[in-house]
Amino acid sequence: MTRLAFILTCAVTLVSCGKPAPFGSTHAAPSKTQRTEITTPSGVPMILVPGGAFTMGSTEGADDEAPPHTVSVSSFAMDTYEVTQDQFANAQEPNPSHFKGPRRPVEQIRWSDAALFCNIRSRMDGLEPCYDEFSFECHFDASGYRLPTEAEWEYAARAGADTVYDFGNDARELKAYACYANNATEKTDESGRKRPNRWGFHDLYGNVAEWCHDAYSATYYAESPETDPRGPDEGVKRVMRGGAWNSGADACRATARAAESPGITDACFARDTFGFRCVRRINEDEAAKIR
Repeated sequence: MTRLAFILTCAVTLVSCGKPAPFGSTHAAPSKTQRTEITTPSGVPMILVPGGAFTMGSTEGADDEAPPHTVSVSSFAMDTYEVTQDQFANAQEPNPSHFKGPRRPVEQIRWSDAALFCNIRSRMDGLEPCYDEFSFECHFDASGYRLPTEAEWEYAARAGADTVYDFGNDARELKAYACYANNATEKTDESGRKRPNRWGFHDLYGNVAEWCHDAYSATYYAESPETDPRGPDEGVKRVMRGGAWNSGADACRATARAAESPGITDACFARDTFGFRCVRRINEDEAAKIR
Protein backbone atom coordinates (compact mmCIF):
# COMPACT_ATOMS: atom_id res chain seq x y z
CA MET A 1 0.00 0.00 0.00
CA THR A 2 1.52 3.33 -1.04
CA ARG A 3 2.52 5.82 1.66
CA LEU A 4 2.76 9.44 0.59
CA ALA A 5 5.01 11.75 2.61
CA PHE A 6 4.30 15.45 2.92
CA ILE A 7 6.73 17.95 4.39
CA LEU A 8 4.90 21.18 5.07
CA THR A 9 4.99 23.75 7.81
CA CYS A 10 2.26 23.47 10.38
CA ALA A 11 0.17 26.63 10.34
CA VAL A 12 -1.63 27.75 13.44
CA THR A 13 -4.53 30.20 13.40
CA LEU A 14 -5.93 31.71 16.57
CA VAL A 15 -9.37 33.27 16.43
CA SER A 16 -10.13 35.22 19.60
CA CYS A 17 -13.27 37.26 20.24
CA GLY A 18 -14.98 37.77 23.56
CA LYS A 19 -14.39 36.06 26.90
CA PRO A 20 -14.19 32.29 27.23
CA ALA A 21 -16.60 30.81 29.73
CA PRO A 22 -15.11 29.01 32.76
CA PHE A 23 -15.15 25.25 32.36
CA GLY A 24 -13.56 22.35 34.20
CA SER A 25 -11.01 22.55 36.98
CA THR A 26 -7.92 23.65 35.10
CA HIS A 27 -8.89 25.40 31.87
CA ALA A 28 -11.36 27.82 30.39
CA ALA A 29 -13.29 26.24 27.53
CA PRO A 30 -13.44 27.94 24.13
CA SER A 31 -16.56 30.05 23.65
CA LYS A 32 -18.59 30.18 20.44
CA THR A 33 -16.29 32.84 19.07
CA GLN A 34 -12.90 31.67 20.33
CA ARG A 35 -10.97 28.68 19.16
CA THR A 36 -7.45 27.66 18.23
CA GLU A 37 -7.29 25.95 14.85
CA ILE A 38 -4.28 24.38 13.21
CA THR A 39 -3.60 22.98 9.77
CA THR A 40 -1.64 19.74 9.79
CA PRO A 41 1.35 19.13 7.48
CA SER A 42 -0.93 17.12 5.17
CA GLY A 43 -3.45 19.96 5.04
CA VAL A 44 -6.16 18.82 7.46
CA PRO A 45 -7.76 21.43 9.76
CA MET A 46 -7.93 20.52 13.45
CA ILE A 47 -9.06 22.34 16.58
CA LEU A 48 -7.02 22.36 19.79
CA VAL A 49 -9.29 21.49 22.70
CA PRO A 50 -8.28 22.51 26.23
CA GLY A 51 -8.72 19.74 28.74
CA GLY A 52 -11.28 20.00 31.49
CA ALA A 53 -14.01 18.25 33.44
CA PHE A 54 -17.61 17.65 32.42
CA THR A 55 -20.59 15.51 33.27
CA MET A 56 -20.71 12.59 30.84
CA GLY A 57 -23.92 10.69 30.23
CA SER A 58 -27.58 11.36 30.92
CA THR A 59 -30.56 10.13 32.89
CA GLU A 60 -32.90 11.07 30.03
CA GLY A 61 -31.61 8.66 27.37
CA ALA A 62 -31.05 4.92 27.07
CA ASP A 63 -29.92 2.80 30.01
CA ASP A 64 -26.33 2.69 28.75
CA GLU A 65 -26.08 6.52 29.04
CA ALA A 66 -26.35 6.28 32.83
CA PRO A 67 -25.20 7.02 35.38
CA PRO A 68 -24.08 10.57 34.63
CA HIS A 69 -20.55 10.89 36.00
CA THR A 70 -17.80 13.48 36.17
CA VAL A 71 -14.95 12.90 33.74
CA SER A 72 -11.75 14.87 33.19
CA VAL A 73 -10.04 14.76 29.81
CA SER A 74 -6.59 15.99 28.85
CA SER A 75 -6.10 18.53 26.08
CA PHE A 76 -6.19 17.11 22.55
CA ALA A 77 -6.45 18.08 18.88
CA MET A 78 -9.50 16.92 16.91
CA ASP A 79 -10.37 17.09 13.22
CA THR A 80 -12.67 19.99 12.43
CA TYR A 81 -14.47 17.77 9.88
CA GLU A 82 -15.07 14.07 9.42
CA VAL A 83 -12.35 12.40 7.36
CA THR A 84 -13.18 13.17 3.73
CA GLN A 85 -12.60 11.26 0.54
CA ASP A 86 -10.04 13.75 -0.73
CA GLN A 87 -7.88 12.83 2.27
CA PHE A 88 -7.89 9.21 1.09
CA ALA A 89 -6.96 10.41 -2.41
CA ASN A 90 -4.08 12.49 -1.01
CA ALA A 91 -2.81 9.39 0.79
CA GLN A 92 -3.26 7.30 -2.37
CA GLU A 93 -5.58 4.97 -0.51
CA PRO A 94 -8.58 3.22 -2.11
CA ASN A 95 -11.87 4.99 -1.45
CA PRO A 96 -14.45 2.57 0.02
CA SER A 97 -17.32 5.07 0.00
CA HIS A 98 -20.74 4.50 -1.53
CA PHE A 99 -21.60 8.18 -1.94
CA LYS A 100 -18.66 9.50 -3.94
CA GLY A 101 -17.40 13.07 -3.71
CA PRO A 102 -14.07 14.56 -2.64
CA ARG A 103 -15.61 16.62 0.15
CA ARG A 104 -18.05 13.96 1.31
CA PRO A 105 -17.05 11.93 4.37
CA VAL A 106 -15.44 8.55 3.89
CA GLU A 107 -17.94 5.78 4.73
CA GLN A 108 -18.28 2.02 4.39
CA ILE A 109 -15.18 1.82 6.57
CA ARG A 110 -14.39 -0.75 9.22
CA TRP A 111 -13.12 0.33 12.63
CA SER A 112 -9.84 -1.43 11.88
CA ASP A 113 -9.41 0.39 8.55
CA ALA A 114 -10.12 3.70 10.26
CA ALA A 115 -7.40 2.89 12.80
CA LEU A 116 -4.99 1.95 10.00
CA PHE A 117 -5.70 5.22 8.22
CA CYS A 118 -4.80 7.04 11.44
CA ASN A 119 -1.39 5.35 11.17
CA ILE A 120 -1.07 6.26 7.49
CA ARG A 121 -1.80 9.90 8.24
CA SER A 122 0.66 9.83 11.14
CA ARG A 123 3.44 8.67 8.83
CA MET A 124 2.50 11.30 6.24
CA ASP A 125 2.95 13.98 8.89
CA GLY A 126 6.16 12.55 10.34
CA LEU A 127 4.50 11.41 13.58
CA GLU A 128 4.73 8.16 15.51
CA PRO A 129 1.76 5.87 14.71
CA CYS A 130 -0.49 4.99 17.63
CA TYR A 131 -1.90 1.61 16.55
CA ASP A 132 -0.20 -1.75 16.44
CA GLU A 133 -1.29 -3.02 13.03
CA PHE A 134 -1.65 -6.64 14.17
CA SER A 135 -3.20 -6.38 17.63
CA PHE A 136 -4.71 -2.87 17.18
CA GLU A 137 -3.48 -1.97 20.64
CA CYS A 138 -3.31 1.82 20.91
CA HIS A 139 -0.20 3.56 22.23
CA PHE A 140 -1.76 6.72 23.62
CA ASP A 141 1.64 8.29 24.34
CA ALA A 142 2.59 8.26 20.66
CA SER A 143 2.54 11.58 18.80
CA GLY A 144 0.36 10.37 15.93
CA TYR A 145 -3.33 10.19 15.13
CA ARG A 146 -5.91 7.83 16.58
CA LEU A 147 -9.66 7.54 16.95
CA PRO A 148 -11.18 9.68 19.71
CA THR A 149 -12.09 8.11 22.98
CA GLU A 150 -15.80 8.16 23.71
CA ALA A 151 -15.15 10.73 26.45
CA GLU A 152 -13.21 13.02 24.10
CA TRP A 153 -15.96 12.78 21.51
CA GLU A 154 -18.73 13.69 23.96
CA TYR A 155 -16.63 16.48 25.51
CA ALA A 156 -16.17 18.03 22.05
CA ALA A 157 -19.83 17.50 21.10
CA ARG A 158 -21.16 19.05 24.31
CA ALA A 159 -18.82 22.05 23.84
CA GLY A 160 -19.31 23.22 27.40
CA ALA A 161 -23.10 22.83 27.40
CA ASP A 162 -25.26 20.50 29.47
CA THR A 163 -28.20 20.41 27.06
CA VAL A 164 -29.31 17.65 24.69
CA TYR A 165 -27.37 19.28 21.85
CA ASP A 166 -24.72 21.92 22.40
CA PHE A 167 -27.09 24.51 20.90
CA GLY A 168 -29.97 23.61 23.23
CA ASN A 169 -32.76 21.09 23.72
CA ASP A 170 -35.00 21.83 20.75
CA ALA A 171 -34.61 19.06 18.13
CA ARG A 172 -36.32 21.30 15.57
CA GLU A 173 -33.10 23.32 15.38
CA LEU A 174 -31.03 20.25 14.48
CA LYS A 175 -31.65 20.68 10.76
CA ALA A 176 -29.27 23.65 10.75
CA TYR A 177 -26.46 21.56 12.27
CA ALA A 178 -26.88 18.05 10.90
CA CYS A 179 -27.56 15.99 7.81
CA TYR A 180 -29.98 13.46 9.30
CA ALA A 181 -33.23 11.65 8.57
CA ASN A 182 -35.40 14.77 8.56
CA ASN A 183 -33.43 16.63 5.89
CA ALA A 184 -31.05 14.19 4.14
CA THR A 185 -31.55 13.23 0.50
CA GLU A 186 -30.86 9.53 1.22
CA LYS A 187 -27.10 10.10 1.24
CA THR A 188 -24.35 11.97 3.02
CA ASP A 189 -23.79 15.68 2.59
CA GLU A 190 -20.48 17.40 1.85
CA SER A 191 -18.56 18.01 5.06
CA GLY A 192 -19.01 21.44 6.56
CA ARG A 193 -22.26 22.37 4.82
CA LYS A 194 -24.09 22.63 8.15
CA ARG A 195 -23.40 24.96 11.04
CA PRO A 196 -20.54 24.05 13.37
CA ASN A 197 -21.06 23.47 17.05
CA ARG A 198 -20.02 26.05 19.66
CA TRP A 199 -16.37 24.98 19.50
CA GLY A 200 -16.19 24.97 15.70
CA PHE A 201 -16.63 21.25 14.91
CA HIS A 202 -18.78 20.35 11.90
CA ASP A 203 -21.01 17.29 11.50
CA LEU A 204 -20.58 15.82 14.97
CA TYR A 205 -24.34 15.40 14.65
CA GLY A 206 -25.43 13.29 11.68
CA ASN A 207 -23.83 12.75 8.24
CA VAL A 208 -21.91 9.62 9.25
CA ALA A 209 -21.79 7.90 12.61
CA GLU A 210 -18.24 8.18 13.92
CA TRP A 211 -16.09 5.35 15.20
CA CYS A 212 -14.55 5.90 18.63
CA HIS A 213 -11.54 4.08 19.97
CA ASP A 214 -13.39 2.42 22.86
CA ALA A 215 -14.69 -1.08 23.08
CA TYR A 216 -18.35 -0.98 24.10
CA SER A 217 -19.90 -2.00 27.39
CA ALA A 218 -23.45 -1.07 28.36
CA THR A 219 -22.37 -0.81 32.01
CA TYR A 220 -19.06 0.99 31.54
CA TYR A 221 -20.25 4.31 32.98
CA ALA A 222 -20.70 2.69 36.40
CA GLU A 223 -17.05 1.64 36.47
CA SER A 224 -15.34 4.29 34.32
CA PRO A 225 -12.23 6.00 35.74
CA GLU A 226 -12.57 9.72 36.38
CA THR A 227 -9.57 10.78 34.27
CA ASP A 228 -9.12 10.08 30.54
CA PRO A 229 -11.33 6.95 30.34
CA ARG A 230 -10.52 4.76 27.34
CA GLY A 231 -13.25 2.16 27.52
CA PRO A 232 -13.17 -1.42 28.80
CA ASP A 233 -10.18 -3.63 28.08
CA GLU A 234 -12.26 -6.01 25.98
CA GLY A 235 -15.46 -5.94 23.98
CA VAL A 236 -16.96 -7.50 20.86
CA LYS A 237 -18.19 -4.15 19.55
CA ARG A 238 -16.74 -0.64 19.25
CA VAL A 239 -18.50 2.58 20.19
CA MET A 240 -20.02 4.83 17.53
CA ARG A 241 -21.27 8.36 18.16
CA GLY A 242 -23.28 11.14 16.56
CA GLY A 243 -25.81 9.39 14.34
CA ALA A 244 -25.80 9.39 10.53
CA TRP A 245 -27.70 10.71 7.52
CA ASN A 246 -30.49 8.19 8.13
CA SER A 247 -30.71 8.68 11.90
CA GLY A 248 -33.47 10.38 13.82
CA ALA A 249 -32.84 13.34 16.09
CA ASP A 250 -32.66 11.13 19.19
CA ALA A 251 -29.65 9.20 17.84
CA CYS A 252 -27.84 12.49 17.17
CA ARG A 253 -27.93 13.64 20.79
CA ALA A 254 -24.54 14.45 22.37
CA THR A 255 -24.94 11.64 24.92
CA ALA A 256 -26.45 8.96 22.65
CA ARG A 257 -24.33 5.80 22.43
CA ALA A 258 -24.26 3.17 19.70
CA ALA A 259 -22.03 0.16 19.09
CA GLU A 260 -21.18 -1.96 16.08
CA SER A 261 -18.90 -4.82 15.14
CA PRO A 262 -15.52 -3.43 14.04
CA GLY A 263 -15.69 -5.55 10.88
CA ILE A 264 -12.07 -6.69 11.12
CA THR A 265 -12.80 -10.08 9.59
CA ASP A 266 -15.92 -9.13 7.62
CA ALA A 267 -15.09 -9.37 3.91
CA CYS A 268 -18.53 -8.03 2.95
CA PHE A 269 -18.51 -5.01 5.23
CA ALA A 270 -20.57 -2.27 3.53
CA ARG A 271 -22.35 0.25 5.72
CA ASP A 272 -22.61 3.69 4.16
CA THR A 273 -23.43 5.26 7.51
CA PHE A 274 -20.05 4.59 9.20
CA GLY A 275 -17.22 7.14 9.15
CA PHE A 276 -14.70 8.72 11.51
CA ARG A 277 -12.50 11.65 12.44
CA CYS A 278 -9.02 11.68 13.99
CA VAL A 279 -7.55 13.08 17.17
CA ARG A 280 -4.03 13.28 18.59
CA ARG A 281 -2.34 14.52 21.73
CA ILE A 282 -1.04 18.06 21.54
CA ASN A 283 2.60 19.09 21.73
CA GLU A 284 4.16 21.64 24.08
CA ASP A 285 3.94 24.54 21.60
CA GLU A 286 0.24 23.83 21.04
CA ALA A 287 -0.42 23.50 24.75
CA ALA A 288 1.07 26.96 25.31
CA LYS A 289 -1.40 28.46 22.83
CA ILE A 290 -4.47 27.30 24.77
CA ARG A 291 -3.35 27.93 28.34
